[in-house]
Amino acid sequence: MSGTKSVVKAVLVKAVIDVGTNSIKLHLAEKAEGAVRVLKDAHRVTRLGEGLWETGFIAPEPLERSAAAITAFAEEARRSGASEIAAVGTMALREAKNAAALIGRVKETARIDLKVISGDEEARLCRVAVSSGLNLGDGDFVVFDTGGGSTEFVYGRGGTTRRRVSVPVGAVYLTERFFRDDPVAAGSVPEAEAFARKKFSENGIGIEIGGKPDLLIGVGGAVTTLASVRRARMEGTEKTEGETGGGRIHGSLLEYAEVAAQAADYAEKTLALRRAIAGLLPDRADIVLAGACIVKTVMETLDASALTISARGLRHGLMHEMMNGETFR
Repeated sequence: MSGTKSVVKAVLVKAVIDVGTNSIKLHLAEKAEGAVRVLKDAHRVTRLGEGLWETGFIAPEPLERSAAAITAFAEEARRSGASEIAAVGTMALREAKNAAALIGRVKETARIDLKVISGDEEARLCRVAVSSGLNLGDGDFVVFDTGGGSTEFVYGRGGTTRRRVSVPVGAVYLTERFFRDDPVAAGSVPEAEAFARKKFSENGIGIEIGGKPDLLIGVGGAVTTLASVRRARMEGTEKTEGETGGGRIHGSLLEYAEVAAQAADYAEKTLALRRAIAGLLPDRADIVLAGACIVKTVMETLDASALTISARGLRHGLMHEMMNGETFR
């Protein structure tokens, strides 16, 4: 018998719960011997922002759906041995007059503190996520992350961030304001795009760095869905990357012509027909047109013929910092 003692490797497990306007996401990862491995990346569509822009309040049903999803994810994280669970809320909770109701409910049922972060902090974490997974190069770049309630932008050059801004334009909001009809009403697409363009202009989004950026990076469910639909069509499969997927989509290019073509296609289809599209998650079918319109308008505003896809977003940025010794507060 050998006298050598077995060495137990120390494993650190942490979790991030991203409470968005459209969906709740769980990102669970472990770190052992300096290497980080993703254990789970999952989402549940709870539509927290449903009706928010009409009333200013989170309605009871979306609140309970979201609290239940957060609680289930927190319990899963604990079962997996997570020593730290960070939960962050974004646009819907920044806007809701009764955000404290969800925060209190989550404290009661999930036993965690849900922190509402600013648009600036959301953009910062997105930038951290992107730079931890993609080479931004030495030129001018713009990162944008479009979600259910807002779109965040980060302007920078090389390793330097020049500007961060959050614009209140998201897929859930645009859907409720412009795309309630099924199929959508004639003229609603140009109206939605004009609205987005105006909001971007009011917030100084455009070619501000002596010309169009050398690199445009898109983050979020709208971008990954567009890429997933393209991939399914090209490969003749039903495979869907989803809101929390990435696969071969990460780091690939998405051309403006593709975005515009998909937006036009979604505008012509009923909701039922959209749900049958290969590569498109059925629970995104109602907001996919709005998402495509936002991405299309961003690319027009920045004079970009293509964007690079990042499958890493806010939750990955926060996890990156947590795994590198930065305590979430």
